[in-house]
Amino acid sequence: MNLAYFRSSAIAAATCFLPLTSNSVGGSDDEISPIFGVGIPAGYRDWRMISVAHEAGDLNDLRAVLGNDIAIKAFREGTRPFPDGTVIARLAWKHVPSQENNAAFGREQSFIPGVSTNLQISVKDAKKYIETGGWGYGQFEGGKANRSEALMKTCFPCHTRTKPTDDFVFTHYAQ
Repeated sequence: MNLAYFRSSAIAAATCFLPLTSNSVGGSDDEISPIFGVGIPAGYRDWRMISVAHEAGDLNDLRAVLGNDIAIKAFREGTRPFPDGTVIARLAWKHVPSQENNAAFGREQSFIPGVSTNLQISVKDAKKYIETGGWGYGQFEGGKANRSEALMKTCFPCHTRTKPTDDFVFTHYAQ
């Protein structure tokens, strides 16, 4: 086995574990959610897409849901409950019309992400988060953890509204 192959394999293997360790270890209070100790995983913006959504009503936002490799595999295979190490990132932006696209279409019909509202991270660790169905949560605005313990206490009760077969996850894999 050549040395270059071994090094690249070792780097790839280490990279797989970085997002998992950065969810609960280290960082300042600004980087870690209260109660659950969840942080923003390194490289999450390069993860694959699970789904997208437009949330109407008071929120009126656009959302992209991304997953690490463990999450993507579980979504594709329909594995429930999700395995430990699953990390799901939900990004949200204000829903705004695209002036450029609408000018080309001659009417308002195209909408794009505007200002980012927040980033939510869900981390599966059945032992660590036993009281919340195996899930730890974090919410971030402007790259900083929302420090409201009251807000964080609403995460799991909201997720209990899902069907039991969904393992407390709202999102379904977009084919």
